[in-house]
Amino acid sequence: MTAALTVRDISPAEHLAWVRAQPSVSFLQTPAWGVVKREWRAESIGWFDGEELVGAALVLHRSLPRIGRSLAYIPEGPCLDWSSPRLLEMLRALRDHLKGKKAFALRMGPPVATHRWRPLTIKESISDGGVSRYDEATPDVVEPVGTAVVELLRRLGFEHLSTDDGFTAGQPEYVFQIPLAGRSESDLLAGMNQLWRRNIKKTERNGVSVRVGGPEDVAAFHRVYLETAERDRFTPRPLEYFTRMYAALSAEDPDRIRVYLAEHDGDVVAGALWIRVGGHAWYAYGASTSDKRELQGSTALQWRMIRDSLAAGAAVYDLRGITTTLDADNPHIGLIRFKVGTGGEAVRLAGEWDLPLNRLLYAAFSLYLRRR
Repeated sequence: MTAALTVRDISPAEHLAWVRAQPSVSFLQTPAWGVVKREWRAESIGWFDGEELVGAALVLHRSLPRIGRSLAYIPEGPCLDWSSPRLLEMLRALRDHLKGKKAFALRMGPPVATHRWRPLTIKESISDGGVSRYDEATPDVVEPVGTAVVELLRRLGFEHLSTDDGFTAGQPEYVFQIPLAGRSESDLLAGMNQLWRRNIKKTERNGVSVRVGGPEDVAAFHRVYLETAERDRFTPRPLEYFTRMYAALSAEDPDRIRVYLAEHDGDVVAGALWIRVGGHAWYAYGASTSDKRELQGSTALQWRMIRDSLAAGAAVYDLRGITTTLDADNPHIGLIRFKVGTGGEAVRLAGEWDLPLNRLLYAAFSLYLRRR
């Protein structure tokens, strides 16, 4: 007789052991990320088949004032077998556990792909005036596990959090990834377009060097990041956030996070934060100066991080979020073209979903967010 699946609290040490045993897990699902997001209350939970741990998650709780109820958020998780025939049972056990923790809603983003578009398809779609979004372009791959997960979430009453540009309040639904498994540096270069290959050679001729820094270099990265925020008109995070991120992730694993700096004649011209968990490496944050942009510091930085990801045994290098646009006149199309030049692929994930656990409180919370 099959044992009932249960969900219960686990220690950070048990959670970390589970993470280390998996091929890859989002860095947003590591115990250390709960330390980074200190404005949330973090807890680690596990799924048990009898006494065997078969899944884990970092749950971040955002409490409503005075009433003792919270939004339970599982970013890019949970970490479990999404192809399991017992997935329905696992999700129901999660729902019941969080109800018992007085959560008024569950928000999560299953880390499973549903569709993939390869470079040629993307380039042809941009040239086609009748296609303006990825979901209007025929994908090269439809992932059966991801599409089955989406259907199951709908059946369970989850509500999809979608926006026109592919970004929700949390994590992006569309990302750009470079597959690394089974490839060499020569293979990766051959997969890039001519402009990328030419710019990589240009950085070498220009004397741009890239180095991996330490915690003392986070401030240098942040100075370039602030300049980028002003130029691109977004609200920057404070230096303290990045120093806390570096310290927390490094404490969990000495090679979990790196700061990369591209330099020319002693000047920092670009910087980035790189994160890896198992076989997945991320370009998490990047920045560049307006001065000396013609030297292609960002290109040098990316090529070094791609090569280092390959050397570290990563199967995927993830450039994180992209918008849904394939419109040649959209101001974001330049960034899409830059990423397509790497030879990677656009990936649609299952996205983020809400399951109301208390309809009245969830409706009030949704109204508050719309008015904010």
